[in-house]
Amino acid sequence: MESVNLKFFLCVIGMVLVLEGLPYFAFPEKLKTLYLKMLETSDTSLRMAGFLAMVIGLLLVYFGTS
Repeated sequence: MESVNLKFFLCVIGMVLVLEGLPYFAFPEKLKTLYLKMLETSDTSLRMAGFLAMVIGLLLVYFGTS
């Protein structure tokens, strides 16, 4: 049973890496522009966006496993 959970975990991590790497592969020039804009954005706004992304992610995991 543990082998199945480890395989599932590795698949999930692999998919996260694929999704995270896709924009860098497909749109590198646009990401550079985005990062320059992020430097101008306040820390508070970036923290709130990060917090919101974490909450949405946790909700998706919760509803996906229940």
